[in-house]
Amino acid sequence: MSVSTRTRASRTRLRIALAALATLTATALTALPAPAARADSPAAGSLTGTLADGATWIADVPEQWNGTLLLFSHGFGPTVARDAPTDAVRTELLAEGYALAGSSYDPHGSMWALESAERDQFATLDAVTAKIGTPRRTLAMGQSMGGLVNAQLARDGGGRIDGALGQCGLVAGATDLDNYQLDAEYAIARLLLPAQDVQLVRFGSADAAAAVAKQLTDAVTAAQATPQGRARIALAAAFLNLPAWSPGRTKPGATDWAGQEAQQYDWFAQGILAFVEGGRYAVEQSVGGSNSWNRGVDYAGLLAGSAHAPQVRALYTAAGLDLDADLRTLTSGAAITADPAAVLTARRTSSAGQGLEVPLLDVHTTADNLVPVEQENRFAERVRAAGDGALLRQAYVERQGHCAFTTAETVAALHALEHRVDTGRWDDAATPDALQRSATALGLDGAAYVPYEPARLTVGRDGTRSTAVDTRHGRGPGR
Repeated sequence: MSVSTRTRASRTRLRIALAALATLTATALTALPAPAARADSPAAGSLTGTLADGATWIADVPEQWNGTLLLFSHGFGPTVARDAPTDAVRTELLAEGYALAGSSYDPHGSMWALESAERDQFATLDAVTAKIGTPRRTLAMGQSMGGLVNAQLARDGGGRIDGALGQCGLVAGATDLDNYQLDAEYAIARLLLPAQDVQLVRFGSADAAAAVAKQLTDAVTAAQATPQGRARIALAAAFLNLPAWSPGRTKPGATDWAGQEAQQYDWFAQGILAFVEGGRYAVEQSVGGSNSWNRGVDYAGLLAGSAHAPQVRALYTAAGLDLDADLRTLTSGAAITADPAAVLTARRTSSAGQGLEVPLLDVHTTADNLVPVEQENRFAERVRAAGDGALLRQAYVERQGHCAFTTAETVAALHALEHRVDTGRWDDAATPDALQRSATALGLDGAAYVPYEPARLTVGRDGTRSTAVDTRHGRGPGR
C-alpha cells in the first residue's frame, strides 16, 4: 500500500469513528471577546439541544429553506453556541434561505476546546438533521480558532460535509502559535527586562497569565519612549508576525520604518499581550502542559526569514544598537523547554493541514493582529505536501484587524465555495476580481478583496515535536 493510500485509509477510519461517536453523543432533545447576544432573525424555527458531553447546539431554519445547512464553528472565547459569525451575516444568510447550526463545544474545560470541538460539530449535524431532515448540501464555516476546527472538518468530513469556508483561521495550529508568540514574549523579557525573571510558560492560573501580560506590556510602553526601545519592540513584533498597519491609520510606506513600528506599537498598546497570555493559559489547560519551547532556536536565523527584517535592521542602525549582539543574547539564553505529552496532545487535537477531503476556501485579512495572515502560507504548504492542494483556495481582504470582514465579503466567499461544490471546479470564482465583483453586487456593506501573497510564517520550528523537552524550566531571562 502506498503512503498516499495509507493516508487516505487513515482518514476514512477517522471519519467513520467520528461519525459513530457523533451518533452516540447527539440527542434528539432540545476568538476572542465574548460573543454578542443573538438578535431576532427571520427564522421559521429556532432550535436548541444538548449533547452528551454537555455541549449545547442551536439552529435557525428559514421559512423558505434552500436545502443548504451551514455548520458554523465559533472562535476562542466562552463556550456558548453560535451559528453565524455576526448578527448581520445571520440575517442575510437566513434571508437567502440557508439553515444555520453550531455548537458551544464542551463547556466544562478550557476555552481552547479543541479536544471536543470537531466531535461536537459532527454531533450537532446529527442532532439538527434529526429535527429538520437531511440537507441537500452541508457546508462548514469557521472563524479564528473555529477556522482551525473548520479545517479539521474539511480534513475529516468527507461524506458528512460537502465543502468548507474558513475566515481568519488559526490554521497553523496551536504549537506554531504558541512558539512564535513565545519568541516575541521572550525577546521583550530578555531585552527590555533583563534583570527580571519573567514566567513565560506553564501558568498556574488566568491571573498569573494576566500579570505577565501587564508586566510585558508595561515594558513595551516604557521602551516606546526611546529609539533603542523602539528598535527592540520592532524585533519582538517581527517574531510575533505582527502587521505594521493598525486600525484607524493610513498604511505606512514600504520603507517608512518608523511609521511601521509606530503602528505595531499600536497593537501592543491596545492589549494584544493580554490576549496572547490568556490564550496561552487556555491552550496549556487544554493540552495538559506547555507545548512551546525555544531551546535550540537561532534567533539570527529566525529574524533573517522574517519579512520585517529590513525594518528591524534599519531601526537598530538608526538607534546605534548592535543587532547582532541582541540576537546572540537571545540565542545564548534560550532555555525554555516543552512538555512532551502536551506537544503530542496539541498535535492530535490542535493541528490541521494533514490533508483535505472536501474543497476549502480560506479568507484572511492582510493585517490580522491575532492570527497573522502568514499562517495561510504555513497551512497551504502542509495541504500541498499531503497532495490535496487542488482542493484549497485562499483569498485576501485588504483591511486591518482580526476577522474584520463585511457581510458582503462573507456571503460572496460562500457563493464561490458553492460554485466549487456544484461544478467540481474552482474556475475563476475564487479569484480576487470575481470575489470583489460578487461582493459588490450584493449591495450590502462593501468589499476589499485584493491579489495578495502572504510572507512565510516566522516560527523556526517544524511545529510538530520538540527535541528540547524538560518539564522543569519555563522562565525567560536569567538562563
